[in-house]
Amino acid sequence: MGDPVAQPGDGGRPPVALRRTPQQARSKARLARVLEAAERVLIGEGVQALTTTRIAAEAQVSVGSLYQYLPDRDAIVDALAAGYFARLESAMDDLVRAAAAERWDDPVGVLIDAYAAIYRAEHGFRALWFGSGLTERTRAADRAHKRRMADGVRRVLLALGLARDDEALARACHAAVLAADALSQEAFRRDPEGDPGLLDEAKFMLRGYLTGVAARYPGLPS
Repeated sequence: MGDPVAQPGDGGRPPVALRRTPQQARSKARLARVLEAAERVLIGEGVQALTTTRIAAEAQVSVGSLYQYLPDRDAIVDALAAGYFARLESAMDDLVRAAAAERWDDPVGVLIDAYAAIYRAEHGFRALWFGSGLTERTRAADRAHKRRMADGVRRVLLALGLARDDEALARACHAAVLAADALSQEAFRRDPEGDPGLLDEAKFMLRGYLTGVAARYPGLPS
């Protein structure tokens, strides 16, 4: 197993293990080009097409060059997933900053609409998640990713003054993220634009849940 390395443009998020860590700018650019090619293949042909031979051809690099970093389809899937997780978590960081500067009348609506927009734009994420090629490493990374997203929701609620920081809040935010993720995935399985009725039901359910969470902290705005 190679050294762990953060993917290009991931903002320093938790790394993926590559066979070899690119050191020079040219090598890093080549890896970025390979991952862009892999995403094009994923979107156009599906996860089963993510072979080293197919990706090398799409990226116009030798198989040996690709193999230095991504030796097989599992490694390619893991690297693509890490990039999607990084983008989702970066968007959450932006929302936390916005919550600290603004007053949201409907925090649940803001969060679900923001992530529905990302689902619509990230065709590769949908192709990967709705396919059948997820690896055990990616599934473990997804569990860690959901905990980081839950922490983002916790920070949003704290920034809006809707809760106090404690273990119960962290647990509630994790539960909310798990529910929102399941409903969002089903909404986008039904409709590439996100089934609006199901997204509305997700908002209705989570508003009630988070209102109940906020009610645990008397003296704070409801």
